[in-house]
Amino acid sequence: MAPSQETIAAISTPAGEGAIALVRIAGPEAIAIADLVFRGKEKPSAFQSHLQHFGEIVEGDRTVDQVMLSVHRAPHSYTGEDLVEVSCHGGIVVSAQVLALCFAAGARAARPGEFTERAFLNGKMDLTQAEAVIDLIRAQTDLALRSATEQLEGRLGSAIRTIRDELVDLLAHIEASIDFAEEDIDPDEGAILRARLDRVREKVDALLATAEQGRILREGVRVVIYGATNAGKSSLLNRLLGYERALVSQIPGTTRDTIEEVINLRGIPLRLLDTAGLRESTDELERAGMARTEKSLAGADLLLHLVDGSAPQPPDFEQRALSSMGILLLNKSDLPEHADWSGSEELRISCVTGAGLADLEDKILGQIGALHVRPESALAINARHRSCLRRALENIERAGATLEQSDSPELAAVDLHAALRAVAEVIGLESDDAILDSVFAQFCIGK
Repeated sequence: MAPSQETIAAISTPAGEGAIALVRIAGPEAIAIADLVFRGKEKPSAFQSHLQHFGEIVEGDRTVDQVMLSVHRAPHSYTGEDLVEVSCHGGIVVSAQVLALCFAAGARAARPGEFTERAFLNGKMDLTQAEAVIDLIRAQTDLALRSATEQLEGRLGSAIRTIRDELVDLLAHIEASIDFAEEDIDPDEGAILRARLDRVREKVDALLATAEQGRILREGVRVVIYGATNAGKSSLLNRLLGYERALVSQIPGTTRDTIEEVINLRGIPLRLLDTAGLRESTDELERAGMARTEKSLAGADLLLHLVDGSAPQPPDFEQRALSSMGILLLNKSDLPEHADWSGSEELRISCVTGAGLADLEDKILGQIGALHVRPESALAINARHRSCLRRALENIERAGATLEQSDSPELAAVDLHAALRAVAEVIGLESDDAILDSVFAQFCIGK
């Protein structure tokens, strides 16, 4: 895609009232548009780059707002083209009027993510860095923020480029052996070639191993709290959140829909789902809620099965055996325990007193460790990267098998070319409009 010759504008700060709103203009006519709408001691076209100047946004003789305006000249700007940023007052009406004047002067409305898309198209960042921008905005924990920051700094892109360079070297060697087949080649060279290919495969494998960590950092661990009615599920949700989110009542069946909230548990985002209690019911609405509970259980990463430790074991207790990603909790430890639970080694908690909740957090983190989340490593690929790298890995493995089993380096070269294209797609060296549209459509307008 060639960079657009159109000039775009958008409000880059969130909608609503605030102290400051930022209006951004980018493109070949950005500075000329600023000259038309800004009045100060001198025109923006005379400004030194990257310095703010005080003045007014005007419509004819009418002052719309007092602002600070800065000019960022190409190529030393976020997008790599001329960029103007106007800091106006953060009212809904005033920022909209400033933007409308930019449109009237010749700019068009920016699409979601179009500023960052232009930064990518102008070579200011690779596609992994562009994706890191949205991850940075959406980060909900320190670990997710660190992961996005390291990706924005180019750590993932650097790892991909290393793999790509090694594939290029391998291809050059194989294609040279095809072109100069009459020259003698040391028999050890074939084994050395396969060893080099194995090292590339191991690097791709290592990146693919971070996919689950990437999913969790971006989306959170889906933790479903379930159990019989009145077991204390909503009380546990409130305790973990630290505030009263769910309605708590002694009346069975109070929760009839799934409630979802996100917490930060020592750097790991948890998506907590409080579900409708499981029991026999003739109430149509309650049964619909229980159907949603069953659906939530099927898509969970971790199950918290809550039971009332002061009551007998539920009739279906044995039927609902926990999976390896489940934790059984005996709630209401502040009350006398029923004899059915005597000798049980399950974790005891009290949503009334808070007893056992610190141990529960430790146990949750222990279970999450099985999902390959490593707080010491912030590198994490996303679903698009995983798809590309899986294709690369398949082709690398086919090339390796070909080199091992036959004397047809041409076939291995075909597979390595396919692997090279898949790897290049990760950083955007191989990408079509549909891929870019999918990536940048996730952004907010103005970024």
